[in-house]
Amino acid sequence: MNHYLEPIHFSGSIQPHGMLLVLSEPELTVVCVSANIQEQFGISEDLLNQSLSTLLDVQVVDAIRQSLHLIDSASPIKLQESILVSERSFNGLVHRTENFIILELEPTLPLGLFSVPAFVRRAIAKLRQVSSSHEFLHLLTQELRRITEFDRVMVYQFDQHEAGTVMAEAKRDDLPSYLGLHYPATDIPEQVRALYARGLLRFIPDLTAQSISLVAASHPLMQQPFGSLRLRSGQAAQGEPVDLSLAVLRGVDPCCVEYHQNMGVAAILVIALIHDQKLWGLISCHHQTPKYLSYETREACELLGEFVSLELAKKVNSEELDYIIKLRSLQSEFVESISQVDNLKEALVNPAPRLLDLVNATGAAVCLEDEMTLLGLTPTVEQVRLLIQWADTQVRDALFHTDSLPKLYPEAVVFKDVASGLVLLQISKVRRYYILWFRPEVLQTVNWAGDPNASITISTDGSVTLSPRQSFEKWQETVRLTSLPWKACELDQALDLRSAIVGIVLNKADELARINQELERTNQELDSFSYAASHDLKEPLRGIHNYSMLLLKGYESVLDEVGKNRLQTLIRLTRRMESLIDVLLKFSRLGQAELHLVPTDLNQLVNQVLEDLRVSHQDIQPDIRIPRLLPTVVCDPVLINEVFMNLLSNAFKYNDKPEQWISIGYLEQEEKGREGARDISFDSPTPSLPHSPTPSLPHSPTPSLSNSPITFYVQDNGIGIRARHLETIFRLFKRLHEQNLYGGGTGAGLTITKKIIERHGGQIWVESTVGIGSTFYFTL
Repeated sequence: MNHYLEPIHFSGSIQPHGMLLVLSEPELTVVCVSANIQEQFGISEDLLNQSLSTLLDVQVVDAIRQSLHLIDSASPIKLQESILVSERSFNGLVHRTENFIILELEPTLPLGLFSVPAFVRRAIAKLRQVSSSHEFLHLLTQELRRITEFDRVMVYQFDQHEAGTVMAEAKRDDLPSYLGLHYPATDIPEQVRALYARGLLRFIPDLTAQSISLVAASHPLMQQPFGSLRLRSGQAAQGEPVDLSLAVLRGVDPCCVEYHQNMGVAAILVIALIHDQKLWGLISCHHQTPKYLSYETREACELLGEFVSLELAKKVNSEELDYIIKLRSLQSEFVESISQVDNLKEALVNPAPRLLDLVNATGAAVCLEDEMTLLGLTPTVEQVRLLIQWADTQVRDALFHTDSLPKLYPEAVVFKDVASGLVLLQISKVRRYYILWFRPEVLQTVNWAGDPNASITISTDGSVTLSPRQSFEKWQETVRLTSLPWKACELDQALDLRSAIVGIVLNKADELARINQELERTNQELDSFSYAASHDLKEPLRGIHNYSMLLLKGYESVLDEVGKNRLQTLIRLTRRMESLIDVLLKFSRLGQAELHLVPTDLNQLVNQVLEDLRVSHQDIQPDIRIPRLLPTVVCDPVLINEVFMNLLSNAFKYNDKPEQWISIGYLEQEEKGREGARDISFDSPTPSLPHSPTPSLPHSPTPSLSNSPITFYVQDNGIGIRARHLETIFRLFKRLHEQNLYGGGTGAGLTITKKIIERHGGQIWVESTVGIGSTFYFTL
């Protein structure tokens, strides 16, 4: 049978060094008693269903009745005065359960020569003078052994897996040491931990003593009639037995008896240590022979345990405080630097040690969408990508951590030397932003007090049985695939970093939105101003032009040649000015006009542009090469017509070769981008169509409508462009040649082309070699 699963707080028995009575409320009628009460008190009459005054003095009973409102279910309350029964003195302890009042009686023991509280006060005074937690615990065991005179006193601390480690020890010289030994979580079952977590003290003076059964009476809340020998057989009418969790005399579970007897222990005193409202550890006192302690001594030990719990928190906190301050300082500098730069990745990874020191890691990976940056000792980029994919299916919280990643993610075994420990921080659930920190495997040798698996037995049917371990000889285990554990303050740092990044990004997004709104408003105002100014300028300019023409015609006979030339220059300049204003008007309309996006067959559009250019440039007949049919795209056909007109017109004009050619096409999917575009060679021109005065595209099925951006190109073998001008040629009214060379022009065609492409969400750029030719690329 699995003793660990027995409901120990419903044991139905008590230890034999005291007596217990279960009383109804408010009558204080005896409904259940320990079987030894008649023997201890030397009385012959039955007490069941009798008033408590049958046993105790009426004044004591009245005092208990008047104090019922003070009795709670938190902890037993000791009656101030000792109880005299049959000339024997007893200490009385009272507490409440859901349905009953429980009264426990223990014989009083003679006080020692020295006052126990004096020993406790001296111990507290010494403990307050110690600064480190290690010295504090060591001194505690010495002082507590002096007070209790037990053979061994240990302080036992639980880890995150509920296994325990002996942190300090005071013992008899002839006993083996347990200091530093580990005890598996199964040694202290969950239900026992739950009782200790309530801050209870447990005292068993004689593990070899026979337990005393409880006898229940016939009572409305008792299911069994008088004569039932065990309280577990006498449950409440609703099926709930009386809860003996707070009973100091509660019977000892057989598994507990066997466990301690295997250690050679006959008496124990255990005091719970609570830190942050959780069970931090235990003070465990062992004696090799039965040993009784007075209630006063146990109460003093319990008070000392409460002091230690409070003081231990201060000791632990003070030791961690310096480390926390260091981490906070690092984070403060880190967050400040992030807030002052625009590039989040650069701020995170430079300088590299800062991100690692934030959680005391040896490696880190910053993943911003598809961009991965590794710092320190890490798995490969591909291994980190696969790890993130696994985490996406397993982790739901913003923060995930483990000090044994290979046990959760078996693929991590291959990079255990750099990443047995992992902290994964998900910065955004919308965008794939992650920060991962790594710690390497640390081989640890753990000394166990006996084989930690010896208490677990698996039967043939697969059921698991827990039983007391037989041996406590030192048993060593080498722990692999595990890193140093992550501290709570380090995990807090990671979460705080996430909050800071999110806050900074949101602030920058708000600022960017405000700037964009301001820029949009300013651009609209500039477009409106340009349109109005250009429109208003045309009227006076037209007047200057007309008056100049009238002067030239009306006064031709009067003017000399100098005057005529000056008037002709004025007329030429007004025409030039009018063309520039027309360009400015067109440019301003581009920012205001709404795009009319429709599926457009570029083959027909380009064919029409080429026909128009053939008519307007009859003296120029370049070889037009279109290697394959152009696709259909969604665009504004009028504006894209302007794009091809400007690019092809420049290709017609800026060419001084005897054999001129122009190539028009688009790149395959794998060729897209600037890198792929460079594969187009001037030395290996693309196949050309048969030359004709008005070239047309082949009449074959047109490629279907494309849903993704396409890179188009217009290539020529013209005069080329110097590298320093590759960006400036897109500026408004920027010309690289004199007005009378290469057919003139306003210097605005490429500016308008760039604006049209950008209005379509694309981009345009050029690659060129002087004397060889140019290739203009743009995306749609």
